[in-house]
Amino acid sequence: MTREVKKTFDSGSGGGVPAPPPPAALAAKVRTLAPSMTRSMQRVAEAVAEDPAGCAALTVTGLAQLTGTSEATVVRTARLLGYPGYRDLRLALAGLAAQQQSGRAPAITTDIAVDDPIADVVAKLAYDEQQTLADTAAGLDTVQLAAAVSALAGARRTDVYGVGASGLVAQDLTQKLLRIGLLAHAHSDPHLAVTNAVQLRPGDVAIAVTHSGSTGDVIEPLRVAFERGATTVAVTGRPDGPVTQYADHVLTTSTARESELRPAAMSSRTGQLLVVDCLFVGVAQRTYESAAPSLAASYEALAHRHRVPRQSP
Repeated sequence: MTREVKKTFDSGSGGGVPAPPPPAALAAKVRTLAPSMTRSMQRVAEAVAEDPAGCAALTVTGLAQLTGTSEATVVRTARLLGYPGYRDLRLALAGLAAQQQSGRAPAITTDIAVDDPIADVVAKLAYDEQQTLADTAAGLDTVQLAAAVSALAGARRTDVYGVGASGLVAQDLTQKLLRIGLLAHAHSDPHLAVTNAVQLRPGDVAIAVTHSGSTGDVIEPLRVAFERGATTVAVTGRPDGPVTQYADHVLTTSTARESELRPAAMSSRTGQLLVVDCLFVGVAQRTYESAAPSLAASYEALAHRHRVPRQSP
């Protein structure tokens, strides 16, 4: 028996309208969703992220005129960002402006130039990594995270799908789960991923890691796992992407702005690894009585490989 595919994309936690994001998460959500918006909606999103205080003072008509869009576009953008209407977005903008005035500096551009000194490259990458981690943490739905942790802690088996840079993240998660005694497999070969997904059943977990949310080689095995009754999780930078059709739980990651010398695969990996670490720690907490001895045993099994051999006299 197969489950019915979700009819709409959402990042909520069990139906209904998700709670609006807090002011601190607004800028992060704009950065995450802007690439998937229409150009007119991007103008609205960029305006509210760059000047929250100014936009908070505008009516819906005023913001539409400022951005060269329509009132309908402003309202659609507010809803895409997680607010029931423009009034709710204005309240969040006012809160964000107050935070910035109390000492929180606005985001700065850190594009890396070809002729940047290596010290500047280090500083800019460090800033971008910190921003990506902060944005991912601010936008992460902890209800969805807790549900995914609960499913993983009790799973008979966990399959994780990812290709390219996301495949490395998938491997990282499975290695962590294996070290606490859980059965987990990472699949980067799309054929092998599907043939393994066919074997899943209720009580198993399947996780898809895809920044774009539209990677076919990752979506297909997740769909099969979903249809087989496994609990499914999507770790993605696009909460409105096709992968979420087959995800019981959606964990949204953020990313720094893509540039010529910093492709999306670099910054998306940072947010993905944070989510993976949150999943692992949550599972380790839930299974502490078995996880702690397993970790100790795996450490001891490898300890001799890390000892410096004694020099002969």
